[in-house]
Order: sequence, then structure tokens, then C-alpha cells
Amino acid sequence: MMSAWPPVPGFIRAATGAVVAAITFVAASACATAPAAPPIAQQLYDAVEIVMADLSIPGAVVGFWGPDVTYVRAFGVADTATRPMQADMYTRIGSLTKTFTITALLTLIDQGRAGLDDPIAMYVPGVPSGDAITLRHLAQMQSGLVTYDGVPEFEAAFLADPQRTFTPQQLLGYALDKPLQFPPGTQYDYCNTNTVLLGLVVEELSGQSLADYVRQHILVPLTLTHTSIPTSPAFPEPHPQGYTVLDGTARVTTDWNPSWAWSNGNMISTLDDMRVWAQKLSSGELLSENLRDERFRTASPMSENARYGVGAFDTNGWIGHSGVTPGFETVVVGLPESQSTLVVFVNTDIPHEVGTAVATAVTGVVTPGNVYR
Repeated sequence: MMSAWPPVPGFIRAATGAVVAAITFVAASACATAPAAPPIAQQLYDAVEIVMADLSIPGAVVGFWGPDVTYVRAFGVADTATRPMQADMYTRIGSLTKTFTITALLTLIDQGRAGLDDPIAMYVPGVPSGDAITLRHLAQMQSGLVTYDGVPEFEAAFLADPQRTFTPQQLLGYALDKPLQFPPGTQYDYCNTNTVLLGLVVEELSGQSLADYVRQHILVPLTLTHTSIPTSPAFPEPHPQGYTVLDGTARVTTDWNPSWAWSNGNMISTLDDMRVWAQKLSSGELLSENLRDERFRTASPMSENARYGVGAFDTNGWIGHSGVTPGFETVVVGLPESQSTLVVFVNTDIPHEVGTAVATAVTGVVTPGNVYR
């Protein structure tokens, strides 16, 4: 069954920012014959609708920008009771926040204030094996630390009161009394404790709050005017509702306090801002050439097709990150070899990785040689 709401017309944004009800195709040369618009548009529409129906996804926003195709479309509903999804809505971007936190750290390293191979003990006391765990281990998910959000005591506290405000120190308190899972640098294990520690390193090195440093050195220079770092459950309008079954019961998560994720996943953004960020992140534009090269020099294998570098991953050539937070999932990636960008927002995390499923469907149509998985 397709989405309950009538299809929302696909549209593109021209250089002037005008919205046009169409899909754009750019001929490879002046004499080339442009492909007819309907087939690709229909393929993309059908591919996304099939995934949404199969996985019961309420709503999604898809943006793809490439040399031959530009496609932006909203699918389904923002609120299962009332509203269709809109492409200009704000959304919680989850672990895309990590890319801002770690890019902030890398800018400080570029300034000579720290080194990737410095031990975390130089900046944050009380970390088990802190003399052996480096900033690189933390950024590449090789620390061996336990992820605080997987600790039963944290899960119980969070689900009992999703409006609660957590401090970074409280988050670390759930994890740092646990033994390491493996010696640092020997394995890959995705761990949110790592990025909380790196957020504290940014604050220690800069003398600013993490939010202020990210705003000053990333958001403002890149004119990401619709990207924010909230300190409360406040959520700019318009935004979709978020839906989860995190505790086994269907719940609306829209106003849950994002402080539980802090430097891992508390940020909010829009499709247009994430398009810019995908381009900058995948190109390494804010970093020195040395640190751009360093990002994937010692990357950790995640799967057969993917590796995790310093705060970003590479999956079949797509560089960027995904985000999963209760009720929302995102994929924000760039494909440098073809100068393509993909942004996917969905307003559920039921089941896990539904954003990835949408991204896989889209890239299967537009970049079949580089399918996002």
C-alpha cells in the first residue's frame, strides 16, 4: 500500500532559489539527447514508495543533486493524523551531530592545539585506560569503551523521563565505570561515549562551549542558518512528528529532550543546510590537506563495503554519516567522484536503519555503480 497522502510533486531549486515543479536533467553535451523526465522521476518515486510501504515509514524527504539529475521530493506524512511531509521541514539529525563535533576537533588540531594521537587522559580525567586511548581511537570508534546509551541503567532513566536534562558528565557516569570491551585500537565498535569525550576535548581546547565553538567555526562560516544546537526539547516549525517503539510501545518522540545525546546527536537541521554540509564534509573543505588525508588513512572496517574514518564513513564511495535518534533517521552523504550529494530524512526509527533502506533505493536508481548500503 502506498502513502495515504496524495503524492507531493517533486521539485528542484534553481540557482535563484525558486521552486519548480519538475526534475532537472543536464545533457552530457550540447548534442546529447536528454532523457525523458518521467522515467527517472517515476523510478525514484516508485523505489522510495516501495521501501516506505514495506517498512511502514510514515514520512520521508529525499534530496539528490548530481551532474545530470536534481531531485527533491517529500513523501508520506509528517503527522499520522493530519499533515503531509514537506521538504522544507526541520528535523532532528541524530548522529550527523558527530560530524560537527569531530570536525570542530579537527579544526583545533589544524591550529596545533592538539594531536590526533594524544591520549584522552591529557584532556579528560577518569577514563579507564585513558593513557592508552587516543583521540583517534575515539573518533574512529576503536576505543573499547562501553556506549553509555546501551547501559540498562541509562535506558531505564531515559525512558522513564524523556524530558529529563542530562549533562555530559552524567552520560559518562553510566559508562566509565565499566571495563573495556577490547584493547584500544584493535577493533571497531560504534560507541557514543567516545563522542561525548571528544566534545569535552573541544571545550577544553577552545575555552568555549561546544555549541558556541561549532556555531562560530562551522555554522556561521558555511551559512548554515537553519542548523541549530538545542539546549532544550524546543523544535523549530515546521517539523514532523517522530515515531518510535524504542521501549516496545509506539511513542511520539518529537519533544524528547536531546540532551541525552549531546555531542553525539542533539542537532536540528533542514534539507538545504544538510545538502551544503554533505558537500563540505565529503570534500574535507574546512580542513588542511594533511587532515583531509588523515580522515580515512587508518579507517576501521564496518562491513564489506564500508569503513569508518575520523568522524565520517565511506560506503561504496559515499562519504558522510547517518543519524538515528528516537523517532528520526537521516543520511547525509556526498559522492566526490561524481560530484553527487544525497540527503534522506525519515520520521521514524521503526525498524532500525530505515533511512539507509531509502538511501539504498535512491542510489540504486541514480548511481547504480555506487549504491549506498
